[in-house]
Amino acid sequence: MNKKTFYITTPIYYSSGNFHLGHCYTTVICDAIARFKRMDGYDVFYLTGTDEHGQKVQQRAEKAGVTPKQFVDKLYDQIVELWKTLDISYDKFIRTTDEYHELTVQKVYEKLLKSGDIYKSEYEGLYCTPCEAFWTESQLVDGKCPDCGREVTKQKEESYFFRLSKYQDRLIKFYEENPDFISPKSRMNEMVNNFIKPGLKDLCISRTTFDWGVKLPFDEKHVAYVWIDALTNYITALGYLQKDHANFDKYWPADLHMVGKEIVRFHTIIWPAILMALDLPLPKKVYGHGWLLFGNDKMSKSKGNIVDPFFLTERYGVDAIRYFLLREIPFGSDGNYTNEALLVRTNADLVNDLGNLVSRTTAMVTQYFGGNIPEPNAYNELDKELINLCTGTLAKVRKDMDNLSAPDALTDIFRIVQRANKYIDETTPWTLNKNGDKDRLATVMYILTECIRFAATLLKPFITKTANTIFEKLGLTSPDNFDGLSEFGKTPVGTKVNKGDNLFNRIDVDKELKALDEIAAKQNSQKTEETPADDIIDITDFAKVKLCTAKVLSCEKVAKSDKLLVFKLQAGNEVRQVVSGIAQYYTPEYMVGKTVVLVKNLKPAKIRGVESNGMILCAADGKTVVFVTPEKEMDSGKEVR
Repeated sequence: MNKKTFYITTPIYYSSGNFHLGHCYTTVICDAIARFKRMDGYDVFYLTGTDEHGQKVQQRAEKAGVTPKQFVDKLYDQIVELWKTLDISYDKFIRTTDEYHELTVQKVYEKLLKSGDIYKSEYEGLYCTPCEAFWTESQLVDGKCPDCGREVTKQKEESYFFRLSKYQDRLIKFYEENPDFISPKSRMNEMVNNFIKPGLKDLCISRTTFDWGVKLPFDEKHVAYVWIDALTNYITALGYLQKDHANFDKYWPADLHMVGKEIVRFHTIIWPAILMALDLPLPKKVYGHGWLLFGNDKMSKSKGNIVDPFFLTERYGVDAIRYFLLREIPFGSDGNYTNEALLVRTNADLVNDLGNLVSRTTAMVTQYFGGNIPEPNAYNELDKELINLCTGTLAKVRKDMDNLSAPDALTDIFRIVQRANKYIDETTPWTLNKNGDKDRLATVMYILTECIRFAATLLKPFITKTANTIFEKLGLTSPDNFDGLSEFGKTPVGTKVNKGDNLFNRIDVDKELKALDEIAAKQNSQKTEETPADDIIDITDFAKVKLCTAKVLSCEKVAKSDKLLVFKLQAGNEVRQVVSGIAQYYTPEYMVGKTVVLVKNLKPAKIRGVESNGMILCAADGKTVVFVTPEKEMDSGKEVR
């Protein structure tokens, strides 16, 4: 009987090569899903890779003084090493510079031309080079790219267009018939309201202003639009339009495209329309997860290696980093990384709960039974409660993973670990030993080793190396599937345990944070010495800060604070609450009606328990502070630049 297949992809990856933990987030999540599905009996194909064409690659290569191919080869080496470090179990790694991929992209363009779905015209519009995306005027936010906030430029060139508008009604019908195609639901609403309802325009799908890309076979002065090139990797990697297309026949359509929320548009509008034009089935689901942010920890503002995954895995171990990404971040929403959160989570779950359970149990089996797992006797009600928890957890975790929620899955698994630790305190094996109750002691020890076996089996897709180490400590072979969880009591009696070293060592959080602070400071000092003009920014950096005029509607003091005022500001069509520390310089009454300059894209923060959504621009000379205001009266919401 053939296994049920499961095809999962990450977006193929492009970076300048300066990797941080956020780059690992999607890939680690997909790896855990792929590993879980394999252990649950699926025939899995997990695809990742690198997106290596496009204008920004060519520009960065020129800046680095190397050819584009040399530039992307270095990127490839770095990312393959990173995925190896993080124990990523992909089945195939695709590069868009692979010859078979480029040839297939050319065939795709030929098919689209033959079917009449592409035509030549002239493009004049707004283009964001960093995002390699075209935008209409209505889609811009304050005149900037809605994804990255950078400047867009007007470009005019001869181009080929894809008849995207032709597929608008079919896309809407598909969404209605497949309401779970885009997840979370908020992403579906965003695509429909922001892109579909305003009306789809035909898509420019070739460029002539640079040449680092796939040449169109029928017009070689044109190169393929990088997003068409990139998106087709999901089918070219399987052998679509190639001599060997067995994997395409077997695994397509994809079960899951996992992507960051900033590229949902490409995967849920452009990609489905292309597939419709090629008369191919559409993927079953596109999940647009949130971002891993680094804003709340002062150390993460450093450009040192505190968020460098190579540094973090070397210092704390691969599984501590994998566990944090999978457990700490609320899936589907933005999450925040701080060094303290990583250390606290490691201590609480991996040291106190899991490590402590394994250490105590193997130590007691060694002390009381010479290291051999004893034979259990009759189970009482307390035992049965724990046994039922173990045997019922796989179904819960399977449901969690079907919902793509690794945090919930790990929470359910750790209920076994936490309950087993409590079971030790309830049964007090040391008292049983002291009282000579060997039968009851043997039962307790056997139940504990079985609890560990169940937990380690379920944890294997998530913290791979630690799970295997646990099985070594239990003297058991690490399983490749969940078959051993069908019933409680499968650990052979007499198996020799090996306590060995601790799974994880406790971290002195305060001491470690101080050490990381010193490392970051040293790195920044070295960087400053090497690049004395490092604090100089260019126009794209400045463009990230969005300033506008705002009218003070109300102002009052923050309770129990001598420095803080809380403002209600009218900024165009919206009202913002902002907290500012200028109470020593201005009274609330004075500020009402004034026009101030608002930093409006600052991350929200709570100050003395009061939420602040932005910042009022002020000048200071050390003795006094004055708020910045336009020379002449202006309406609220006007851009300051």
